[in-house]
Order: sequence, then C-alpha cells, then structure tokens
Amino acid sequence: MKQKRIEDYGIQIGTMPKGPLNKITDVPGVTVGHCTVDTPEHKTGVTVVLPAQDNLFKNKVSAASFVWNGFGKTAGLIQIEELGTIETPIALTNTLNVGLVHDAIVEYMVERCEKDGVEMHSLNPIVCECNDSGLNKISQRAVGKKEVFEAIANASADFQEGDVGCGKGTVCHSLKGGVGSASRIIEMDGQKYTLGVLVQSNHGRLSDLVVNYKHIGPELVERQLADSPVDKGSIIMIIGTDLPVSDRQLKRIIKRCSVGLARLGSFVGHGSGEVMIGFTTAHRICHTEEKDVVPTFQINENKIDLAFRACAEACEEAVLNSMVCAEPVTGYKGDTRRSLKEYL
Repeated sequence: MKQKRIEDYGIQIGTMPKGPLNKITDVPGVTVGHCTVDTPEHKTGVTVVLPAQDNLFKNKVSAASFVWNGFGKTAGLIQIEELGTIETPIALTNTLNVGLVHDAIVEYMVERCEKDGVEMHSLNPIVCECNDSGLNKISQRAVGKKEVFEAIANASADFQEGDVGCGKGTVCHSLKGGVGSASRIIEMDGQKYTLGVLVQSNHGRLSDLVVNYKHIGPELVERQLADSPVDKGSIIMIIGTDLPVSDRQLKRIIKRCSVGLARLGSFVGHGSGEVMIGFTTAHRICHTEEKDVVPTFQINENKIDLAFRACAEACEEAVLNSMVCAEPVTGYKGDTRRSLKEYL
C-alpha cells in the first residue's frame, strides 16, 4: 500500500521541483534497503544506502561529511575528510550495533571484491547511528550480519519510510521518528541534476516543533503528549546527488541540511549528534587508476545557491516524511510514541 507522505496532507515544502519518487533514489543508480527487527523487546534495524550498483571499492564516489554536533558514534568519517571518497555502502543502525554492522559491511565487501576479482587489503565502512534505547532493548544488540545482508539484498529505488529499518525505534520531536527522504531537481546549462536526502530522525523537543511555518509544538504539548525537557537525540542525514561538484563544494552543500532542521524547530542540543554525509555519483574514482593527472569538472561556484536551497528543502521534507510515514510504536517498557499524522 502506498504510504501517505507530507505532501499528501496538503503541505508543500519549498518551491523547487521534486524528482519522480521524491526520494534520494531519484539520483540514478542509488538504492536503499531495510531490515527491521520488530519483537516485544526489540524495535530497531538497519538501513543501507547504496550510492551505486557496481563495486564501490573499485569505483569510489566523491564524498564529504560534516558534524554539526558530535554526540555520536559514526564510523568512517576520518577517511572521508582526508580522501573525499566513499568505498562501501552506507549503513545506518542503533548506537550499540555500530561495531557489528561495521564487521558485516567488511564481510560483504570482501565477498563482493572476491567475486569481482578485485584485490582489497584495506576498507573504510561508513556506519551511522541513532540511539533507540527508549523503545528498543539496545543492550541485546539485535542487528548483525544477517540483517545487514538482508537490507542490501532488499535495496530498491522505491523503499518504505517511517518506522522501518534503522528508524523502527527512533523518536523525533517526542513523536515517532524514523526514515524519511525527499529530492529536488536542479537545472544548470539546460541539464537537469538531482539532489536527494535520506534521514534517520531521532532528535528535537515537541514544544519546539514547527510544521510549514506553524509552531504546532505547544498545542500538542497541551494535549498532554509527553515531551523531552531538553533537545537531545540525533539525526543522520545522507545526501546523494549526480551534480558535478568537488568534495569541497559538496561539503558546503550538505551543511545546508542545518537550515532544514532549524525550520522544523531544532536547536541542536548538547546531547544530540547531527551528522551529514554526502556523495556525488558524477565523479567515480578508480581504485587502480594509472594516470598521474586525472581530469575532473565542477559547477560554477557562483551558481551553488541552487544546490544549497535544494539541500535545505529536501532535508526539511525528509524529516517530515519520516514522521508522517511512521506508525505509532510501543517500546519494550510500554512507552508509546504517536505518529505526527494523527495531529495534522
């Protein structure tokens, strides 16, 4: 059954045109897969973003990262910062499963490289996390190799959003959070490019929540919905594009996710981890490149505002999609988090 997203409630975010699915997978070659662990004790899972369908170690994508607030345990950012590339699928899970998921991504890439006849002695898996311990018995670490391989096998263009995969146990603005996505089309020199955002939302206070310029948070608090006394939690933001940009330009672009969060009422609290990771499929870096000088190209810096706006709009809409696509979830302690769609 087709999920109702924020635009289905008559709420339009921004003014830029959207891709056909309005998801990160509107970027050609990008797919997303989930594996959800849903038991009385476990409300968790893993979501995997594949930037391309070929061997990412052999043909890496240009990449950048930005940490807005660093209360997080993401793995792999150091090498992104140093080399400006990503060479594995990007996995999102819960805080205590980062190590197990990291190991599974290594094993997946070992198998993939052996199958493709690619020699590999070092690898930089990208694994991101949000803490879902409010609804999930996180200490039992319910996500491992089986779940990661299943998520990769299930990867497709038209994926589910809401309380699925890594978003099963997350909480956003004290309501049910989850996985959400959106995309925008950018036209330059008569050619159309796509920028998409995928989020794992687990941040914010209910009383701060703003939707489509309306500060609805206080009204929901008056309905005696539970709220957090402080803005804590985390959000992972994955930005994909086919726009020809350098890793430096890409870093400037992905920082504009912060605009989308601010428009929703996020104050980026001390106890939150806001991590942005971006990649472009326009530049593929061959692991066995033999040339001393490799030609590349990038957009005119004076035209980068289009990408800034696209990133901000897509992030704002992705967070709202993560919330309205989520069903109410009751955690292992009996705490129930309601869906935003019940109050629109």
